[in-house]
Amino acid sequence: MPEAILLHRERGLLTLRLNRPDKKNALTRAMYSQLAEALKQANHDPEINAVLITGSAECFTAGNDIADFIQQPPSDLDSPVFHFMLELLECRKPVIAAVAGAAVGIGTTMLLHCDLVYVARDARLRMPFVNLGLCPEFGSSLILPRLLGQAKASELLLLGEGFTGEQAAQWGIATEALGSGEAALARAREMALRFDELPAEAVRISKQLMRAPDRELIRKVIEEEGALFTQRLRSPEALAALTGFIKRH
Repeated sequence: MPEAILLHRERGLLTLRLNRPDKKNALTRAMYSQLAEALKQANHDPEINAVLITGSAECFTAGNDIADFIQQPPSDLDSPVFHFMLELLECRKPVIAAVAGAAVGIGTTMLLHCDLVYVARDARLRMPFVNLGLCPEFGSSLILPRLLGQAKASELLLLGEGFTGEQAAQWGIATEALGSGEAALARAREMALRFDELPAEAVRISKQLMRAPDRELIRKVIEEEGALFTQRLRSPEALAALTGFIKRH
């Protein structure tokens, strides 16, 4: 069975590639653990100057693997998904994302914590938490209203409306929208490798200054959302919606 997370080092760049094409790169507990550990190691490796998170030129990630989620739901903030969230939040190295195709749920919310995001124009992003009987996660209930305004954030989080990569770039969720998945991946790699040419400590301090004012607040919101999210997973609404999702797929 192929590895679900492929790690590749190229000069000072560590690439974390989601690799479950048959499941649209849906994320499992094991994958969250691998991603968290890779981010942790990169954070403390002086030879790593940047981290690139990507899927394929056809699909970033369909979000959580629903079957895995129902069988082994996160029960508290010590669960693998929250380890991943906090490692990404605390990463001192620049994190770049390359997005093509579907980016669902945490596939979209993780982008809010990346430093540079390159998307295909026709990428399809969506946060259908309410549609599944759940609630927003990964700080999205704080970050999106600040970034987009209450009205647009409500459309995305309360109705679960989808949007394109082009819109993501227009709204500031992404850095740049490219003409294809291949172009987005190539652009992300090109920009990620530029950190090899920059003074690493200056980059680290600059990121720290940019992130510091909101870091503790975002961490607190992630914890509050996480506590409610795990409660919602056990609710009749969520169980019915998630079971229905599995039957349809």
